[in-house]
Amino acid sequence: MTQITVGESQGTPRSSGLEPSVLHEWHVLNAMEEIPVGRPLRTRLFGVPVLAVQTPDGVSVWRTADTASSRAGEGDPLPVRVRYGYVWTSLGSPAHELFELPECDEPDRRLGHAGTFAVHTSAPRVVENFLDMAHFPFVHGGYLGVEPHTEVQDYDVAVSADRREVIARRCRFFQPMASLVAKEGFEVEYVYRVPHPYCAVLYKSSALYPERKDLIALVTRPVDEEHTSASLFQAMLDDQHSDVAIRQFQQLIFAQDKPILENQRPRRLPLDPRQETSVRADRMSAAYRRWLLESGVRYGTLAPAGSLP
Repeated sequence: MTQITVGESQGTPRSSGLEPSVLHEWHVLNAMEEIPVGRPLRTRLFGVPVLAVQTPDGVSVWRTADTASSRAGEGDPLPVRVRYGYVWTSLGSPAHELFELPECDEPDRRLGHAGTFAVHTSAPRVVENFLDMAHFPFVHGGYLGVEPHTEVQDYDVAVSADRREVIARRCRFFQPMASLVAKEGFEVEYVYRVPHPYCAVLYKSSALYPERKDLIALVTRPVDEEHTSASLFQAMLDDQHSDVAIRQFQQLIFAQDKPILENQRPRRLPLDPRQETSVRADRMSAAYRRWLLESGVRYGTLAPAGSLP
């Protein structure tokens, strides 16, 4: 069978030293549409080489030796879930299922993978950028923001009772073109969820149905500590545009973020508030950093000296 090799950094594997909160978690591998039937895909997860194969019977994933000669069936089989159009796997043994997106069961939503981007920075940096409203007018001018509407209004941030999610509500920002169906600018309300160390979900006011919200999810795979594969999933309320047009809008927005992300230093996300000023990190970003620290997530971060694990 023909192999597909994804060109990614040859980062130093350290899965054996992964913290339990990362090791025993489900992590996105690739969109199903990126794994053609019968053509093995070789890639990396936390620096570890893995091989995915899709057949008419389903998808299998193996942890393999770091050699180009590795083939399907050679190596350690890994657990697999197929959800939201993506293949998820783990280098450990997850004791829980993947986070839920109940909006995906609503029949009038346009569901789909909106693209995958290779980003030369850590996965937590990509997630934090997704949570940041302050950059809208400056990076996404004419779309998600516009000057002089630059103020981030006060909003609520909390961690769920089970400590598994960070949630921000009442986030509001004026957007001149919030989505393809928006005919004029309006104040958009956001709800943010971080249900996974390397994934985030946003809900934003629908221009067609004021009482409902569009959903966009960022699901990232840490290739290594400073290289990320970032995928966008959407569940949109839009009966006016083609799937291609809806996808291209999200790709345009992320393409504007990519050079900003790749120029941030350090590439790993500082968790000590003394390591980086709070000018860039708003309340949601700060809450995300604290949650990573308290959850024991260290991969892709710069943790305070002496912190555990």
